[in-house]
Amino acid sequence: MSYVPSLKKVYIEQVAPELVKSRGYKNKHQVPKLVKISINTGIDADADKNQIADIQRDIAAITGQKPILNRARKAIANFKLKPNQIVGCSVTLRGASMCEFLYRLLSVALPTIRDFRGVQTKLDGQGNYNLGVTDHSIFPEISVETVKKHIGLDVTIVTTAETDDEGRELLKLLGMPFRRTEPVAPKANAAA
Repeated sequence: MSYVPSLKKVYIEQVAPELVKSRGYKNKHQVPKLVKISINTGIDADADKNQIADIQRDIAAITGQKPILNRARKAIANFKLKPNQIVGCSVTLRGASMCEFLYRLLSVALPTIRDFRGVQTKLDGQGNYNLGVTDHSIFPEISVETVKKHIGLDVTIVTTAETDDEGRELLKLLGMPFRRTEPVAPKANAAA
């Protein structure tokens, strides 16, 4: 029997039936699901080979997959960029590695952020979610002692949801800690 990630079991046993019940889907292929997760970070133009190797090592440790290096296509003098210079590092996760990364992000990494009150509820208009992580050392795979420079990560969660409401409900059922929106109390009239 092959290994099934715990988040995928949760999706199959709890999330998909709940979505069918709440949305009334007639076909199992209508139920929104995760497609891929892209993790991306920028690299300073003046970074040396050791810094680039450290960033690559850290991203590989976090995702479990070797990242690709993104290069500049053309020179931009204002940003001190030369053609073919390394400007970023990215990974695209699918399948079991995607489920494992999302599980670690939701259950381990995000709760360790100081004064964490939840993530924004805004999606991109097509059912996909973008999340910015300001410090990559929130992941347990990163040893704070070995980090020379803290980097930020852009995490994009791509789903098959057609609307933001479907995508938000899918992510909420998977355990995304969305920020609660407090109802705004009406202001008392100061003139009275």
